[in-house]
Parts: sequence; C-alpha cells; structure tokens
Amino acid sequence: MSLFERYLSLWVALCIVAGLVLGNLLPGLFAALAALEYASVNLVVAVLIWAMVYPMMVAVDLGSLKSVGQRPKGLVITVVINWLIKPFTMAALGVLFFQHVFAGWIAPTDAQEYIAGLILLGAAPCTAMVFVWSQMTKGDANYTLVQVSLNDLIMVAAFAPIVAFLLGVTDIEVPWATLVLSTVLYVVIPLALGAITRSWLLARGGSGAVSGFIARIKPASVLGLLLTVVLLFGFQGQVILDRPALIALLAVPIILQSYGIFALGYGWAYLWRLPHKIAAPCALIGTSNFFELAVAVAIGLFGLNSGAALVTVVGVLVEVPVMLTLVAFANRTRGSFPE
Repeated sequence: MSLFERYLSLWVALCIVAGLVLGNLLPGLFAALAALEYASVNLVVAVLIWAMVYPMMVAVDLGSLKSVGQRPKGLVITVVINWLIKPFTMAALGVLFFQHVFAGWIAPTDAQEYIAGLILLGAAPCTAMVFVWSQMTKGDANYTLVQVSLNDLIMVAAFAPIVAFLLGVTDIEVPWATLVLSTVLYVVIPLALGAITRSWLLARGGSGAVSGFIARIKPASVLGLLLTVVLLFGFQGQVILDRPALIALLAVPIILQSYGIFALGYGWAYLWRLPHKIAAPCALIGTSNFFELAVAVAIGLFGLNSGAALVTVVGVLVEVPVMLTLVAFANRTRGSFPE
C-alpha cells in the first residue's frame, strides 16, 4: 500500500487514460454499465464507493459522537462555506467566465446553460467521496460523519430554494429519490455495516483487531477509487475527445472554485487553530460536490444533452484529480496545525 499511496496521482492519471481509451474502444460495455442505475444513481459506482467508504465507517466510534458538539467550530465552517458562500461564488464565476471572459467563444444561449450547471454543482456539497478524502488526510472519522450528516439535513431544506433563487425560477423539482437514495447508499448502509463490523471486532480482539482489520481492507478502498476514475472517464470518453476545447473552458471556473473554497476553509480552520484531523476534512467537504444530485437535477431541468448536464459531468471528471492535489497539500502542511 505504501507504493500505491506514494504514487497515487500517477495511478489516477493512468486510470484517466485507461478510461478514455476503453470508453472509446468498448462503448457498448460502458453504455451497459451506465444503464445500471436507479434514480440517476449508478449502481456500479455505488458499489465502488462502498469499497472506498467502508473502511472509514469501521473507524467510526458511534459512542463518541455525542462529544462532537463540544467542538462546534468545524461545523460552523462547514455550514457557512457550503451554504452561505459556495453556491454564490460558483454562480459569480459562471457569470464572469461565460458572459465575459469566454463570451467570444460561447453562444449566449449556451452560456446560460453552462452557468446553470455551475450553480447546480455549487449548491450540492459532497456526501460520499468526502469520507475518502478524510481518510487520506487521517481525519477524525466521527467528526467527518457528523459534518456530512449535518450537510445532508440542510440539503433537504436548502438545495431547492438556493438553486431556484440563483437560477431565477421557482418551480424546480428536486429529485428526492436521488437525494434520499444517495444518502442511504453512501452514508446509512456503509455506516450500519461499519458499526456491525466494529462491534464484532471489538468483541473478538479489542481496538487492535479494529486497527488490523482496517489496515487489511484499505487496499480495497484505493482500488475502488481507481476503478471509479476508470468508469467516470469511460462513460464520458467520447464527449471529452470530441470537444476537448469546450471541456477545458468548462473546467476553468470549476477548478478555480475548488482551490478557492479549499483555501478559504483551510485558512479559516488555521486561524481558529483547529486540529488538522478536523481542519483538513472540514476544508475538503466544502470543496467536493454531490455530483449525482447535480447531474440528476441538470438532466431533469434542461435535458440529457444540455449544456447544464455537460457542466455537471465535467465537474465529476475534474473533481478526483483536483481533490488529490488538495489531499497532498493538506498532508504536507499537517505540522502547521495543532495536534
């Protein structure tokens, strides 16, 4: 595993290339895999995310969750950035780039759809993958769970009004099936399985048994990440190769938003002197996106082949490489935070 962790960015790059190549060589296979979905949630990707999230959930000590409220600063940062800052900065970047900076290359009607796609991404904070990023930075598993759960509760009430306000419409139909199913698949089920596994291991061998088990199954987590990258780039391989210049333009505001939101959250956590195991996941939660929800709403509002749907897909493709660079930065700066 040390080899995988040391060169993880290289493996991800190779998986991106593999996904693009395989997606174009075997379009029928990837079309069949993409069709295995329910409520816009791809079931194959869901299984791979389970593989990534499950080790993190085994590390969660449910009995200690009650003490998280004694450290509210991380929760404050998460809520403020995700719901009072991120959606609005993403909308502002969309207007800046697609109505001004890139106006000479993009038709006004297309620009409006691209802005809408960015708004949908900005208003949907991450649910599942954040557990992976937290684990990679040795984050506090219990605190990360509470942060994600709080975001999910706020999302139920705040997602539609924020998106409606920013899009200037009032009849947005939130795909509740996608929202509920994703939460159950990516949080509830892995958490339940992790709790059962942890209880069984503690009964058999104490905390040492838990640590040993997590170490043994950790390769499955990395393998799940790599296979997810292959699938995501395989699903969209033809689009990327057919319109590389447009993909690059769409990626610019997404990348700027990701690094900017991370800098804000990480810097805020540093000024508040939060321990690194809370500061790193706190910043990463605001940076990553709930792409299943964003894609589903974009398709429902604007159509499968719309510019808005394309932007949300680009967000998926950009996220993993960007998040890996931020994970690496967080790990290198661990010493700047209190223990």
